Amino acid sequence: MTLPCRLLCLSLLIALPALAQPPLSVQITVFAAASLKESLDAVAAEWTRQSGQKVVVSYAASSALAKQIEQGAPAEAFISADEESMDYLQQRNLIDPATRFDLVGNRLVLIAPAASAWHSVSLSPASLLRALGPGRLAVAETTSVPAGRYAKQSLLKLGLWDAVSSRLAQGDNVRAALAFVAQEEAPLGVVYATDAQAEPKVRVVATFPDDTHDPIVYPVARVANADATASAGFLKFLRSSEAKAIFQRAGFRVP
Repeated sequence: MTLPCRLLCLSLLIALPALAQPPLSVQITVFAAASLKESLDAVAAEWTRQSGQKVVVSYAASSALAKQIEQGAPAEAFISADEESMDYLQQRNLIDPATRFDLVGNRLVLIAPAASAWHSVSLSPASLLRALGPGRLAVAETTSVPAGRYAKQSLLKLGLWDAVSSRLAQGDNVRAALAFVAQEEAPLGVVYATDAQAEPKVRVVATFPDDTHDPIVYPVARVANADATASAGFLKFLRSSEAKAIFQRAGFRVP
């Protein structure tokens, strides 16, 4: 065998392992809690910049996304705003539990429009009703949406539920509740701290103590019937220091 032929064969052998790798250019779809939008968009953009793989994120209430996955909606990964929605899928063998991990945490806050006269509101029935005036309290849907369930837990624990339960403006997800307040359609709302930080048209007037609601945790997992090789790189990147820094800047708690 001549030298040029040997060199050609050697170069082909070196190239074979690389050719066997799954192409990162394959697009993946991620279903994620609405409250993650700005930060997860930034993380996905950075991953695309580094890897060339496009990430399409579909945002909605975690409970609604879990139902869509159950009904066969195509997605490679799911990021929930609560353990319950992820547990729902895991109990039905619809996620790969070996890939599940906790991504970030959050806090629950009471907000008012940025132009409101209220800069601080005590979490007592009299104070809350005084600040609410004739308006309604904006919350995410309290029976199914994680942010709404956390809000109801806190309102019950603090003895506020009876005072406001008949005066709720309930949105399909936490961003809908945020919009009610940002657009001054509601004088007060209960959202995540990260939502308030992302919206300049609102201000935080109170923070709910952590012990008044279940821990706000965002678990991640690969959807069970999805191609494991396509999403592995992105799921790993979510745990990187670069991704954690983006989430921290957005106000999330990083485990």
